Amino acid sequence: MRHRHGYRKLNRTSSHRKALLKNLAISLIENEKIETTLPKAKELRSYIEKLITTSREADLNTHRIVFAKLQNKEATKKLINEVAPKYVGRNGGYTRITKTRIRRGDATLMAFIELV
Repeated sequence: MRHRHGYRKLNRTSSHRKALLKNLAISLIENEKIETTLPKAKELRSYIEKLITTSREADLNTHRIVFAKLQNKEATKKLINEVAPKYVGRNGGYTRITKTRIRRGDATLMAFIELV
């Protein structure tokens, strides 16, 4: 049973899952809309929303915290300077997940995740 379990394993080791979420977050920040599987999109939502909430106040410490999570200078700069200021007056709900199709190869539910 997974009652009150904190995250989805996504059939990966912890380091692989961490790298996957980091790369998905970088892609989402750069492109503002990506298509991925539904469980990955749902897990990415909590990851990216915490980053956006942290980066709403732009100072040096925020840059360090976000860079520690993303390990990408361009994505960090874009998140803090362009993306986060849009959401200053908003309390959460920075992303939207839209179910799109069923993938032909393995019948997995696909979804778009985008920044609102």
